[in-house]
Amino acid sequence: MARRPLPRILSNGTSSLARGRDLARTAADSATDVLHPLLTIGRGLRILASAGRRKWSGTPKDKRGPALFLGAACVLVVALVPYGPLTALITLMAAAAWQGRDRAPVKTGPNDAETERLGSLYEALVPYFSIPEDPNPLFAHGGDWDKAFSGYEFDEAGRVTRLHIRYPAYFTDGEATSRARIEALLHAKSGRGREYLFDWDEEGNQLDLSVLAALPTAIAAQPFVTSPGETVLGFTDAGSVQRTLPVLEGDEPRDVPPVIWRTGPRSTEPHLLAVGQPGSGTSTLLRSIALQALQHGGDVLIVEGGGSGEYACLSGRTGVLAVEGGPAGALATLEWAAQETERRLIATHRAREAGRPAPEDTRRPLWILLDQPTVLAHLATAEGSPDPLAQLPVALRHGRAANVTVVVAEHHDHLELLNDAVWQHTRARVVLGPATIQQIADVLGLPPHTTPTAQVPPGRGYARLGAGPVHRLQVPATPDPYDDGTHPVHRQAVLELLPGRQAAAVAAVPDPVGHLTLTKPPQAQPPAQSIDAPEIPEMPADAPWPGRLG
Repeated sequence: MARRPLPRILSNGTSSLARGRDLARTAADSATDVLHPLLTIGRGLRILASAGRRKWSGTPKDKRGPALFLGAACVLVVALVPYGPLTALITLMAAAAWQGRDRAPVKTGPNDAETERLGSLYEALVPYFSIPEDPNPLFAHGGDWDKAFSGYEFDEAGRVTRLHIRYPAYFTDGEATSRARIEALLHAKSGRGREYLFDWDEEGNQLDLSVLAALPTAIAAQPFVTSPGETVLGFTDAGSVQRTLPVLEGDEPRDVPPVIWRTGPRSTEPHLLAVGQPGSGTSTLLRSIALQALQHGGDVLIVEGGGSGEYACLSGRTGVLAVEGGPAGALATLEWAAQETERRLIATHRAREAGRPAPEDTRRPLWILLDQPTVLAHLATAEGSPDPLAQLPVALRHGRAANVTVVVAEHHDHLELLNDAVWQHTRARVVLGPATIQQIADVLGLPPHTTPTAQVPPGRGYARLGAGPVHRLQVPATPDPYDDGTHPVHRQAVLELLPGRQAAAVAAVPDPVGHLTLTKPPQAQPPAQSIDAPEIPEMPADAPWPGRLG
């Protein structure tokens, strides 16, 4: 497919502009520090001149002549006195420096409202951070909160944005339930509707609470600067990852920290499971992954169980092998995917035995995207047909070696219908939309490090790759371009990323059952044969493979 070139500012100018801005800011700060005395004296001279002008304007006209005479006499006396001009200049500069000093009041402590809020937080923590046997408790009713709260910050509304807490060493901070009680209490007392980050220092008996800024939601789908095998799941907080990507947020270039999911033969998390509620953004995530896979030259198979037609924009596109929406089509597609996985394994094994590199068609990534597959499994059972998900374990078990990636998106209510192979082999996990801490922990294996809010934008959630930490996540806006209810700019961005239509020989046509089926089954090209290498026989797609796996 033809790749749209990156904007010039993204490809070669963002880092230079950022370095230039940093240098300019550093030079301006240094110049301000050096010239600060001159700036202060200049401001003072301006204040003195304004005061003199007002004094002269308020002087009656009949007294201005004597005032001028008196001023001239003073200037003459100063000029005749030894060191008089120098003394007068020093006196004038000192007066200007005094008048031009920074008179902004320095805040040395919290105001009355902030003091009352800190006292309320302190009193609420007393039952959790104190025991009767403590002879000198750090937390006690009516005690001094200054000893427990060593740092604090407030916003314009008077709500806490940062709080540093010291707690006794006997508090059971190693137990998740104890920490959860403190986090829930601070979340309720500091203000709901915001996400709080709790950083526990068990060694130093300290807890740092901070309010996290909202993740950007205006970043649309676009060609990301990534290598083949790297997929951008979304964007997270700056301190969570050690990498940034240049993106366009509207028309403004930005460098944002991404959550990168690496796939391929060397990946430790070759498959992904995305869980959410209706409208949480799981379909948006699958569309974003599909567009990135097509951008890097992969083949995509899509099985949609929801029946909403949200992937119709990908039907018939170059690189999209099939878009299935019915049980029969899903069964045929997943059967072919299982046979293709086996064929790739056999071809790769024979090539290595012959001392040749793996065939080119086995190195081409194959992506299998399933949106709500349990719905199709239920329909197939009702019709008396085989379960399409029964064909999925082959691709899940051997997909890493065969360069096959499986992405499953399902709702929370249907997770128990997924088979064990999906749970065992999808080590990369994403939870989108509103969810409780227990629901997030059940999917990711760990609770989130922040307090989830009840109202979140679509595509907002958490991600965990393998045994790594839990990251906050905001999926790039990738709506259905045929949906008029979404943002027109975001729809246009998706349309620009779609590859061209493929040839009519492999075009998708509607099936009477209600799903899309390829007029010609996807067939991989046989690898080129060498003179001394054993020949790999070509078999039709519907024939049983020798040594069938799984």
